[in-house]
Amino acid sequence: MYTNENLFDEFKNAWNKPNNAIAQIIIINTGVFLVMLILSIFLKLSGEAEIYRSIEELLMLPSDLSLFLSQPWSIITYFFLHADLFHILFNMLVIYWFGKLIVEYLGSDKVISLYVLGGIAGGLLYLIIYNTLPFYESDHISRMLGASAGVYAVITAAATLLPNYTFHLLLIGPVKIKYITLFYIVLSFSQTVGANAGGEWAHLAGAAMGYVYIKQIQKGQDLGRWVPQIISFFKSFSKKSSKIKITHRSRPKKKTKADTKTNHPTWPINNPNPEQNEIDAILDKISQKGYESLTKEEKEKLFNASKK
Repeated sequence: MYTNENLFDEFKNAWNKPNNAIAQIIIINTGVFLVMLILSIFLKLSGEAEIYRSIEELLMLPSDLSLFLSQPWSIITYFFLHADLFHILFNMLVIYWFGKLIVEYLGSDKVISLYVLGGIAGGLLYLIIYNTLPFYESDHISRMLGASAGVYAVITAAATLLPNYTFHLLLIGPVKIKYITLFYIVLSFSQTVGANAGGEWAHLAGAAMGYVYIKQIQKGQDLGRWVPQIISFFKSFSKKSSKIKITHRSRPKKKTKADTKTNHPTWPINNPNPEQNEIDAILDKISQKGYESLTKEEKEKLFNASKK
């Protein structure tokens, strides 16, 4: 069946699907990457490369504390920027593979919380390291970009939650994710005195946040509860207010013989949509207990509703 749906509508539908945090993170990162790429090409072709560099620096996280205080938003914006195609491709693939486990067992909101908390933790440790340890002092200001701290938070969280879950890696075979995570952590630690020292410390901070987050979840405490709450607050401004239709019930007319012979269907006023109520109940269950708590029938209902 042919549907007249443009590319924007497809992205909009993908964005609005329930229980879809991973796709939303990927869409945001990809969108920012494409905007910055197009901006870079046009400004460089017009001989205004310095303008692009200035824009990029406003979004990247600077190592200088006084400069950071003049652009505090960079503690958030830096982990939605990427240096090149392979940089974003690797990060988005990893967050897709490991994030699916978090969504399945803990729910969609937990992936967003981990991504944001990991990114913030990585940025804070980056600032602390470069402003306290003499080894990292330099004559020029270092700047950081990339989603890796948030990605490391998701990786480590998945390994902490399901340490013996196995991935089948190309040319290697089955490997438990706790060993994959340990490899990435050791690799980052070994490079904390290299060219990308700040980024490697950010990775370690993100990993630590992922571990702590899951341990607190297992104790019944959600350190990232405020993240989806803030997102929902801002989303509420973009939602259109529903139009309320007011109807008046007219006085019943006296039945005639013709009326008694005709079967007229009767509809209750303000009839609730039972299907929507079921979907709302399923989404509430996911937010409280995770996607894995759903029955097979509930998963099928949610999947069918997402296609409408």
